Amino acid sequence: MRITISGPPGSGKTTACSKLSETLGLEAVVFGRIFRELAAEKHLTLTQLGELAERDPSIDNMIDERILQMARTHEDLILESRLSAYMLSRNGIEAFKIHICASPEVRMQRVGLREGETLEEATAATVERQRSEAKRYKQWYGIDIEDLSVYDLVINTDDMDPDQVLDTILEGLNAWQAGH
Repeated sequence: MRITISGPPGSGKTTACSKLSETLGLEAVVFGRIFRELAAEKHLTLTQLGELAERDPSIDNMIDERILQMARTHEDLILESRLSAYMLSRNGIEAFKIHICASPEVRMQRVGLREGETLEEATAATVERQRSEAKRYKQWYGIDIEDLSVYDLVINTDDMDPDQVLDTILEGLNAWQAGH
């Protein structure tokens, strides 16, 4: 089965993806890592690469093509990216689509811890990253990432530990499978 996991920075999506991959024995492809690797290859920060991507759609197109190619060639995998649910839906590829969210305060604390930044640094960088992504997705695809109607399951992780998030996903997945 194909599963997509999406959500804003610091929501817990990568942790959920790792735990779900381990539990189900499915390969997980984390496209944020590809974006980070591309930034490093170009000697750019994530913010700088995001700004470049606002002017050059080939950056997002390359990532999107990888998403679709992986989904078309693998029936059993987890795709973690902001647009994977939209891309698969638009291309008629069935998947259980999960959106993970958390309050800005919780997300900024998580991002700061992960990146070794102060809360202020994490907030500034994350707000700019989200602004850039929202602009690109609207500009290049006509996608409003605030529209969650494409998802089968939406989870707020503010008051949940990773095991509770995993349990919630597994319950939602079982219910989704029963209906298909």
